[in-house]
Amino acid sequence: MQSPVIDSAKLEAFAMRAIGDVTAGYTGVMVSLGSKLGLYRAMAGAGPLSAKEVAGRCGCAERYVREWLNSQAAGGYLVYHAGSDTYELSGEHALVLADEDSPCFIPHAWNVPAAMWADEHLAIDAFRSGDGVAWGEHDARMSCGVAAFYRNGYRASLVPQWLPALDGVVSQLEAGIEVADVGCGHGHSTLLMAQAFPNSHFSGFDTHAASIGAARAHAAAAGLSSNLAFSLARAVDYPGQRYGLICFFDTLHDLGDPVAAARHAADALAPDGTVLLVEPFAHDRIEQNLSPVGQLYYAGSSVMCCAHAISEGGKLVLGAQAGPKRLEEVFFRAGFTRFRCVAETPFNRIFEVRR
Repeated sequence: MQSPVIDSAKLEAFAMRAIGDVTAGYTGVMVSLGSKLGLYRAMAGAGPLSAKEVAGRCGCAERYVREWLNSQAAGGYLVYHAGSDTYELSGEHALVLADEDSPCFIPHAWNVPAAMWADEHLAIDAFRSGDGVAWGEHDARMSCGVAAFYRNGYRASLVPQWLPALDGVVSQLEAGIEVADVGCGHGHSTLLMAQAFPNSHFSGFDTHAASIGAARAHAAAAGLSSNLAFSLARAVDYPGQRYGLICFFDTLHDLGDPVAAARHAADALAPDGTVLLVEPFAHDRIEQNLSPVGQLYYAGSSVMCCAHAISEGGKLVLGAQAGPKRLEEVFFRAGFTRFRCVAETPFNRIFEVRR
């Protein structure tokens, strides 16, 4: 056998790319520390600050803070002013790193790769055996990180953009209808709708007990109880009939039998009811998804989405990059006749489905 001819320039370029990815992992730890210690919040809107000033604002040791600041400056997260030996967090970067209500806020999302590392032994066993890994088997940071990753995006888009894009649904919600949020997780989507439409009643369903507990805690903290409830239930047999709206927020592709879930939704809908389907942004062909967003979703799908679907029997394992055609086929097989995309973000596609 002849040894392949190695292009040294390509080798060096790819090796540096791989080192860059390792560096990103290190940076994630720094971002999480900066968020949990309040370092970003201390710097937001404050202009240039010395390491001593940042440390004093957060009650941290200056020597540790200086090294952290240097790591952030090296990565372009902060600006270093050599003349004054100070560090500055720009307004744009503060929206990503310091403002927890910003749709761009990212630090909590680093809980997900932390959980993926903690669960590596589960993934190795699953890859070798073909068995599934249920959502509840993961490190607790997984559900918290996923919920936080989507929360602010939902806050920015769900009520002002996605619901108005559905034909006639906002007027129904204002008048008062029953709504099911299937796979509600920590309940952020359910709470947003319940706050916006007090005349409607919202039922959040999930199979993960810890997430239902978190959803109830969030509802209590928001002072909401009269028009919403959270319950343990599966996507194929949750209770209730004549729902005016049934929602699947980034959950259909996680299910072991998405066709059965869509069929149950068809049975539970009111005659003029609507399904709101929110799924990870994806095209129909693999080569169209070879992007940073696709890279993120394929990786997550490998150890979370496909693994959970397989744990539920895996009759149809969609994965997080199913694409519109496969999603449409699921609902057509379940008896629906209308399926259209009504909105897009860099991370999601939003569909209206009707019988």
